[in-house]
Amino acid sequence: METLSGDTSGDIITPYDEAGVADAVRAALADAKTLEIAGRGTLRGLGRPIQTARTLDLSQFSGVTLYEPEELVLSARPGTPRGEIEEMLAARGQMLAFEPADLGPLLGGAPCAGTLGGLFAANLAGPRRISHGAVRDHALGARAVSGRAEPFKSGGRVVKNVTGYDLPRLLCGSFGTLAVLTEITLKVLPRPPVEASLLVGGLAPARAAEAMSAAMGSSCEVSGAAYLPEPVAARLPGVAAGTAAFRLEGVSPSVRARREMLAAVLAPFGACAVIEEEASAALWRAVRDAAPFWGTGERAVWRISTKPTAGPQLAADLARDLGAETYCDWAGGLVWALMPGTDSHADAVRAALAPHGGHATLIRAAASERARVPVFQPEAPTLAALAARVKDSFDPARVLNPGRMHAGV
Repeated sequence: METLSGDTSGDIITPYDEAGVADAVRAALADAKTLEIAGRGTLRGLGRPIQTARTLDLSQFSGVTLYEPEELVLSARPGTPRGEIEEMLAARGQMLAFEPADLGPLLGGAPCAGTLGGLFAANLAGPRRISHGAVRDHALGARAVSGRAEPFKSGGRVVKNVTGYDLPRLLCGSFGTLAVLTEITLKVLPRPPVEASLLVGGLAPARAAEAMSAAMGSSCEVSGAAYLPEPVAARLPGVAAGTAAFRLEGVSPSVRARREMLAAVLAPFGACAVIEEEASAALWRAVRDAAPFWGTGERAVWRISTKPTAGPQLAADLARDLGAETYCDWAGGLVWALMPGTDSHADAVRAALAPHGGHATLIRAAASERARVPVFQPEAPTLAALAARVKDSFDPARVLNPGRMHAGV
């Protein structure tokens, strides 16, 4: 196998295998240099801006290393395009059940251009999180190289695996600050053959929260629940202001039966409109990828996680007090907010969130704004100390993506 082959000119290092990654980290340690861990760069604008001496480009470290459809297991290298993986799974009637968000267009890039490594490092699950969990909940195993230049592996390639510490879940969502991923193993699931969505329009925030709570508390097995007030609703075809949307998936007889059940549950909130198949899929792609906020320049965008019952009212408060455009996913537990300008209003956003609990992440803003305010939710002192100790365990010299999540870490 080739090691450190590809483009190694200047300060860009392009490895093709795990040994090449370890050599790159080892060289950075020897030269007291820092490394930016990058794939295709679709999520480069997410997180704090960083300045590093070298770039470790994993875009060519690509390829599926294991796919066993019968065992519902897939392993691939970090540079593998997500589109390639999703097409391969779709051909076998399977999917990444956590429905990963594609934020490339929101951040000024092309759709479906990211990699498995970026998807995993950011832990950005979509609407199906309420029924199938987060990205890390589907992590079975990982291979990686630490900031000490030491290759390691954790987990395995089977769904029932209890070996060692659950490091894959720790690495998921760490934005490349702990280790350089060299292989990721995920659980995959069958793709539902049929989907339909029920829409109830004209709901005020409190009433929408009640409708989503009723739907999620029923036996209808809702796999997506969102609240779409104006002006976001106006940007989505066929969606009325104040719409609560609910998705059902499965085999046709089951979806038909649950559709009738859900319509009865939602009857006190208003009449239900039904959209099916591609129209339904298009709606949930837009919700997943923050499509209503595409093409809005460098206006700041927040992704706020909170209690589902609080989400619609928090969204309304941000719209009223800050002039934000907002909508809710995850049955109200996730609020997307587009600020009126480039100012993130970080203090005001987090003050509005504080009574409800949760965390707010600045998904998009100019580099100067992301350097000025905490991009990720500030940690309590005890958690910050724990995070620093974890960083010291994996990357004591602060070589890997230093400061990407929090200053000094």
